[in-house]
Amino acid sequence: MPGRTLAVFVSLTLALLVTSGAAHAQQDTYYKCIDERGNTTFTNTGSTKGCTKMTADPVVIPKGINTPKSSSAQTPSGFPKVDGAMQKSRDSDRRRILEDELRDKEARLADLKRDYNNGEPERQGGERNYQKYLDRTARLKEDVSRAESDVASIRSELGKVQ
Repeated sequence: MPGRTLAVFVSLTLALLVTSGAAHAQQDTYYKCIDERGNTTFTNTGSTKGCTKMTADPVVIPKGINTPKSSSAQTPSGFPKVDGAMQKSRDSDRRRILEDELRDKEARLADLKRDYNNGEPERQGGERNYQKYLDRTARLKEDVSRAESDVASIRSELGKVQ
């Protein structure tokens, strides 16, 4: 529980800092309250009966680190390099894998669409209860939608491969 209390304290301190608009030069006052069950809460307003008054030093948030304005990222020295032939081989493998996956997903999508039958799948023997049929139809619709999304994602990835 002490770790949780510290996390709550840090969260409260940051929340106080954010809501105040800026770090104050003075200390912020808050109250640590422990209820009859042993739960610890922190507050800066409201009833503070049975609470311990505490203060927090201001938090100083440093300005953002200046980043280079160049749009090209610089590779760190000592970073491993890949020669052109190796990269072409990797790209070729990636394309082949994506194309295989796309074929599988498109076949799955075609099966699902056939089963879904434009929202009117054939009733199965165990679906005498109409709600079971509706539930299966809804699942099929979700599966078709998910499969279409998968196919679109793979096609997008294929478009990125050179």
